[in-house]
Amino acid sequence: MRLLSLAAAGLLAGLVAVAVVEHREDEELPVSPQGAVAAGGGWYEALAAPRPPAGDAERTSCGLTLTGRSLGVTHPVLPCGAKLLMRYGGETILTEVIDNELVATGRQFELTPALAQLVGLDGTQEVEWRYATAQ
Repeated sequence: MRLLSLAAAGLLAGLVAVAVVEHREDEELPVSPQGAVAAGGGWYEALAAPRPPAGDAERTSCGLTLTGRSLGVTHPVLPCGAKLLMRYGGETILTEVIDNELVATGRQFELTPALAQLVGLDGTQEVEWRYATAQ
């Protein structure tokens, strides 16, 4: 009798788990990442510039190997892998921190050459950014 009760309880728990999973699959997923609102209700502002092209097998402080197609940003304080939304020239892109050692001074962010080209960033310019969130 005890074995039958345990089997029934296990079956009931399995049915509940399946119902919960199916309910979550029915929920709509966001089309794109949402930004965590910065202090004051908007975006942070920072100076950004393209970093020089990567040398042969250049490794970042985050342990990644840069190539000419690498997309990401360098920031001296934000943690490796932090997902960011960056806005410049009417473009908003999702990117991540791939290095913590700036190559040059006078800026808070450095964009890989491929990312800078993608958003049209040339020279040191003001950009807007905020943390990306998965909602």
